[in-house]
Amino acid sequence: MTGIYHVLKNIMHVDAEFIWHKREDLNSHHYDAIVIPGGFAYADRLRAGVIAAFSPVMQAVKRLARDGLPVLGICNGFQILVESGLLPGAFMRNDSLTFTCRWTRLRLDVDGSRTPFTLLLERGMRLNIPVANQEGKYYVDEDTLREMERNEQIVFRYEDNPNGSLHDIGGVCNVEGNVLGMMPHPERACEIMLTPQYMHNSTLLHGYGDGIVIFRSLISYLYGKGEHP
Repeated sequence: MTGIYHVLKNIMHVDAEFIWHKREDLNSHHYDAIVIPGGFAYADRLRAGVIAAFSPVMQAVKRLARDGLPVLGICNGFQILVESGLLPGAFMRNDSLTFTCRWTRLRLDVDGSRTPFTLLLERGMRLNIPVANQEGKYYVDEDTLREMERNEQIVFRYEDNPNGSLHDIGGVCNVEGNVLGMMPHPERACEIMLTPQYMHNSTLLHGYGDGIVIFRSLISYLYGKGEHP
């Protein structure tokens, strides 16, 4: 959670704030976008994301999302978006039946313009971003899958599926494209010192990892190119 705040505030240099889970008065005049972080909300009791989906703030998030506000859910945030009905599908235990924390490779399977969070990417581009989950296996029924493929809602696919997700799905959006959920953590791959490149070459003290493009895309969508990292 604090990782996303750090990226937005200290790397992207935009205003960011934490929102109390009981707030219901959110409005698009004050917020340009909402990011729902990972982090095992309510200890994943019952199932991942289901209790958090009933938090008062999620009623406001759903309203703003349906009005077109960009909403990004990362890991547990993705699960919350699914449980709240903003995104299709369901999550199950990983095929390994264990918590999986490792770097993985994502491929963009839509045009970059499909979502505000992929605007600076091109179809087919690959990103190295880590996953950290125990219920990260994404599933939808075959009819829903076909509909999602027709609507170009399958945004990211794994090239090295870490959890058994159906058809290697790692990220999906709503039909309108303003709501994106992804299981990997882009905020953990924004600074070069957090990436495998640094582990192999510790002289790389400055620079950015692949995850930064998710946040750069959002900023470009909201404010234009401007002066950002």
